[in-house]
Amino acid sequence: MIHVVAVITAKPGQRAAVLEAFQANVPAVLAEQGCIEYQAVIDAKGLPPSKGSIGDDTFMVIEKWASLADLQAHGASAHMLAYGAKTKELLAGRMIHVLEAA
Repeated sequence: MIHVVAVITAKPGQRAAVLEAFQANVPAVLAEQGCIEYQAVIDAKGLPPSKGSIGDDTFMVIEKWASLADLQAHGASAHMLAYGAKTKELLAGRMIHVLEAA
């Protein structure tokens, strides 16, 4: 199994717009071959900010894929290319961590 943690940082004040586009794309991603989990996460409410907080402009995407080939097909899919084009101007940065069990 392949695990992915993507750290997505929107331009100031744009996180809600990026998350809206992300959520609209989720059903297509979950229907992909090999997709086990795909969800956006933000800082838990009710906790004070800490060194581990990601802040108001950032969210993470937690993904699980059956294989590396499935993940690679995901990245090349038409709906992901469209999502990337739609959100490109709204993003300040992104970092993708592709992991496997130790």
